Amino acid sequence: MPKLTVDGIEVEVPAGSTVLQACEAAGAEVPRFCYHDRLSVAGNCRMCLVEMEKAPKPVASCAFPAGDGMVVHTKSDLARKAQKGTMEFLLINHPLDCPICDQGGECDLQDQAMGFGSHSTRYTENKRAVTDKYMGPLIKTIMTRCIHCTRCVRFSTEIAGVSEMGMLNRGENAEITTYLEKALDSELSANVIDLCPVGALTSKPYAFVSRPWELKKVESIDVMDAVGCNIRVDARGQEVLRVLPRLHEDINEEWISDKTRYACDGLKRQRLDRPYVRKDGKLQPASWPEAFAAVAERMKGLKGKQIAAIAGDTVDAESMYALKRLMAELGSPNIDCRQDGAAIGQGPRGGWIFNTTIAGVEDADALLLVGTNPRWEASLVNARIRKRWLRGGFPIGVIGQPLDLTYEYEHLGAGAQTLAEVADGKHSFAKVLKSAKRPMIVVGMGALSRGDGAAVLAQARAIAETYGMIQPATVDDDGDTQPGWNGFNVLHTAAARVAGLDMGFVPGKGGADVAGIVAGAQSGAIKAVYLLGADEIDTDALGDAFVVYQGHHGDKGAHRADVVLPGAAYTEKDGLYVNTEGRVQMGFAAGFPPGEAREDWKILRALSEAVGKTLPFDTLGALRQALMADHETFAAIDTIEPAAWGEFGASGAVDDAPFTSPIENFYMTDPISRASKTMAECTEIFVLRRQPAATGTNG
Repeated sequence: MPKLTVDGIEVEVPAGSTVLQACEAAGAEVPRFCYHDRLSVAGNCRMCLVEMEKAPKPVASCAFPAGDGMVVHTKSDLARKAQKGTMEFLLINHPLDCPICDQGGECDLQDQAMGFGSHSTRYTENKRAVTDKYMGPLIKTIMTRCIHCTRCVRFSTEIAGVSEMGMLNRGENAEITTYLEKALDSELSANVIDLCPVGALTSKPYAFVSRPWELKKVESIDVMDAVGCNIRVDARGQEVLRVLPRLHEDINEEWISDKTRYACDGLKRQRLDRPYVRKDGKLQPASWPEAFAAVAERMKGLKGKQIAAIAGDTVDAESMYALKRLMAELGSPNIDCRQDGAAIGQGPRGGWIFNTTIAGVEDADALLLVGTNPRWEASLVNARIRKRWLRGGFPIGVIGQPLDLTYEYEHLGAGAQTLAEVADGKHSFAKVLKSAKRPMIVVGMGALSRGDGAAVLAQARAIAETYGMIQPATVDDDGDTQPGWNGFNVLHTAAARVAGLDMGFVPGKGGADVAGIVAGAQSGAIKAVYLLGADEIDTDALGDAFVVYQGHHGDKGAHRADVVLPGAAYTEKDGLYVNTEGRVQMGFAAGFPPGEAREDWKILRALSEAVGKTLPFDTLGALRQALMADHETFAAIDTIEPAAWGEFGASGAVDDAPFTSPIENFYMTDPISRASKTMAECTEIFVLRRQPAATGTNG
């Protein structure tokens, strides 16, 4: 490990570190534009010039390897002169349009110009102007502001895995563009907006909407998929204006998907803001007491087995727990949180979570994907797989649809027959898994939500146990405990699914699952169905059953309901969410629900009193205490504990039909994204491949 001196402070840094990293370790602040910790080194902005003793001229610290005995000065006259000279060159062609730039207040160029810029310019020639480029419905370009740091190019190529962006020409004629000026087709494309250190790439849906100092910033958790990305919700008043990523090294690093970022405009469309009761075949506005009375009247006299409840995909854990307790008080065993009918939830917890953890993907040395499209189902997991693949020595096999996953893989087959061949050791990829020290398997909902899902799950477990994916912790000769390895993973698509399984929101003894509830409603055996944000089932198949829908959007469930109870969206309530790896995280409210809508647990508490089965908690704190007392996994916030392993799945015949991903449109998977105008535009361009007509203003 090299030792060097920075501004009189001696530091020791890991081998392979750069001078810039050594400066940071010493607490010295070095300006930079092109350098980013997660991207390759470009060294083209030259803002990070520092003085190094015995060097003939200032060196670019981001690209210069740290060596033993180096003496570096970041604040010397020579270093300051070099940094100020670089800033002067960068500002030669940069337009003075800060008052109308959406990057204003969050601009690296503004901040660094304060420290290293001059009070006036010596440049008297005309500034250059660059034609704006078309990059799709999400990214607005003002390319005259571009300083050619190439962060966007490196991100799209290295992290997102799409080679659609680059720099053309040289010198003053250089321009950043998408080749053929097409939309940047990636689920992670809008991260280039955060990376851009100037106002060249800004958010098109957010253009001219607000200034950052006008916004209230609240930390929360994303519910658009099961990854549990850490996000910051920015709101003005009660309106959510934007969603930005928050740093979490073990989950999303500092990226989020485009759906996470831009579906928030769906929060103000098609909202349920007051209760409704169906009268004379039509939903009519009602007061809360009237809605509760209508539910209580229809519930009166029903036996427990005649009542059922289904929890949706974006529900918080507290609301599910309250509904579970209410159903238990009513004597109903008919509860389920698996809208897609996935054959999981029986046996130990290790059978339904992502045991390797998202960050643990980087430690694996072989991967088998079964019935999943991680690029659409969990974009940040897919990015992590690509990150590991780029290091090399990571063979990947896919059983299911052939897809563009942004990395190379071997397509092994289409369905369960190929999975059985791998399990029996008859397939060539079995040798790859057997020779790997830390192999892993990822099973998606496309394989588990079929009729033979339990048998597929059993085969996947057999592969994990046969090929050394389950390795217990050991104690070495020095008495130190060496961590084990669990390479069996279930990749969920629903943010609420793991929390529901952890608390046992599945059919009780003699109870019906989702398919049984729908069939029972059709036959008349089930007379009342409670839908808690459940919009992904066939609501038209519920027959003549009395349907109560509690949710925040007028989606499929609300259209079928006999009573509608308006709830809160994820940005409007405090709640616990458990991601696909079993990590419990806490989200916070950025605003209040619209109109007469209320937080979901409060609605269930009030309803329980109306039906004569009052729940024993009056505050969110008391509810959480009860939840954690019954299910201790919810008490460990933002931690991962190894899950128990054992028997799960069931032997049986498997279908020869190919595995298919449950997501047909990445941009519309839930009521919020389906109500989003921005997601509708993305669907038109990226899914339906309908390019917008040229208007003369799209570059």
